Amino acid sequence: MQVTIEPISKVVEAFASLPGIGPKTAQRLTYFLLRAPEETARSLAEAITEMKGAVRFCTLCWTITDVEPCMICTSPARDQAMLCVVEEPLDILALERTRVFKGVYHVLHGALDPLHGISVDDLKIPQLLRRLEGESPVREVILATNPNVEGDATAGYLERLLRPLGLQVTRIARGLPVGGDLEYADEVTLARALEGRRSA
Repeated sequence: MQVTIEPISKVVEAFASLPGIGPKTAQRLTYFLLRAPEETARSLAEAITEMKGAVRFCTLCWTITDVEPCMICTSPARDQAMLCVVEEPLDILALERTRVFKGVYHVLHGALDPLHGISVDDLKIPQLLRRLEGESPVREVILATNPNVEGDATAGYLERLLRPLGLQVTRIARGLPVGGDLEYADEVTLARALEGRRSA
């Protein structure tokens, strides 16, 4: 006979609803919190509550921020003429770690995926178009969507939408990872590496 304790079950279910956390991990996290000092559980709960109250979406680029507009959008060191379009806020973190891109961003919050009911209306595409209207300083839009079917479909759609605006529309190159061997690369990766080649 299995004994179910309702408060524990609720916490397990809450953890299991998070992406990347299965039932076993949810149970481990729950039982860790049960054994931990009360202050640990209270600090976690307070941190989550504070985050939900303080963090919002930047109304310019739609990334997550605790100031409005976000620090990237308002930084005088950023090139406002270069706009990089990404799918998710986490993509900005990845690009910022390279310390190469010095422009600004626009977050779509997803990619076109008709099979899962995600259409143009579900993404921040109208906000992107409004941002580029009028006297926008943007001269180049870099499409940095994920290298999969949905990302390619989204980039293709945006490219057709933005070209008539007279902007330079580019896509990030794709190819081999540093330290990778040609013999282990798949055909699509090799083809894209060849297409994205540059002068030596």
